[in-house]
Amino acid sequence: MINFSINKNLFLQALNTTKRAISHKNAIPILSTVKIDVTSEGITLIGSNGQISIENFISIKNENAGLLITSSGSILLEATFFINVVSSLPDIIFDFKEIEQKQIVLTSGKSEITLKGKDADQYPRIQEISVSTPLVLETSVLKKIINETAFAASIQESRPILTGVHFVLTENKNLKTVATDSHRMSQKKIILEENGDNFDVVIPSRSLREFSAVFTDDIETVEIYFTNNQLLFRSENISFYTRLLEGNYPDTDRLIPTEFTSVITFDKNNLRYAMERARLLSNATQNGTVKLEIINGVVSAHVNSPEVGRVNEEIDTESISGQDLTISFNPTYLIDSLKAIDSEKVTISFISAVRPFTLLPSDDTENFIQLITPVRTN
Repeated sequence: MINFSINKNLFLQALNTTKRAISHKNAIPILSTVKIDVTSEGITLIGSNGQISIENFISIKNENAGLLITSSGSILLEATFFINVVSSLPDIIFDFKEIEQKQIVLTSGKSEITLKGKDADQYPRIQEISVSTPLVLETSVLKKIINETAFAASIQESRPILTGVHFVLTENKNLKTVATDSHRMSQKKIILEENGDNFDVVIPSRSLREFSAVFTDDIETVEIYFTNNQLLFRSENISFYTRLLEGNYPDTDRLIPTEFTSVITFDKNNLRYAMERARLLSNATQNGTVKLEIINGVVSAHVNSPEVGRVNEEIDTESISGQDLTISFNPTYLIDSLKAIDSEKVTISFISAVRPFTLLPSDDTENFIQLITPVRTN
């Protein structure tokens, strides 16, 4: 029968991290619970929604935890309700004690709250992943890659493979990551400092976004392990499991053009703010597009909504070369792409009004490329 006392704030932080893997609308009711596993070494909090699973370990050696374990055991508690109760407790330290029939008593100051739990044996087992030689990455590097690619993945389940980000390691050190929803694409390449075993996997973009939220900036490195259908991100205290997507990712390399008719370099923020102003009105138009015109070295953006009004704006350029062009596209795609670029300057290269155009950060034209498909208008 479990019995421990712990610092409420640290426990809540660990609970909220674990809860990111728990869905209260799950088709399997048991997955709306958090599993609390107590041993003489510490407490492991476990949450899962079937797609991702998080194990969060609080060590007895963690000085900030104020953790005192009297007896060990396991129990399941309804996650959202339990977190709300813990956050309402009056004192910094609280006691957690299991009594008969899977009930627990939380004691804090003069407050005593009894909750009903469930048998931990009902909880599904998390698939074991053999932790042999991991790929080790700096957390900040992986989070940057996710930020630069995951936004371009599809949110439509009609082509499940496109809801993921394609991670490919070749020659043990060349990592390429790609996401596309068939209207836009973002690709990032890096060379790893430490060699790893080659792999070719598609990771759900939703899982990657959760990874970015769970692995905070104070976690310096992350170990990555693979099986056929699952992946594990692991740090000292957190194990984050995700299912991989099955199927063959499309060959995106053939989409990247190499010859262009017009090339323009913009100040990134100038262009982004111009597009955000244009989007305000484009949302009220039938096709939701902005028209970009390049005429005699002058670039301008135009939106015409009969119901709301119109935008005509000349956009400053850093440099411009090539032919005149008129092209229409969804401004949201361009805004998302610009948000993913760190560089102050961005180079956009066009082929024609109906072919995808590319975006490159002006300070890294080799390793980071994005594509946006224009919209045909009358």
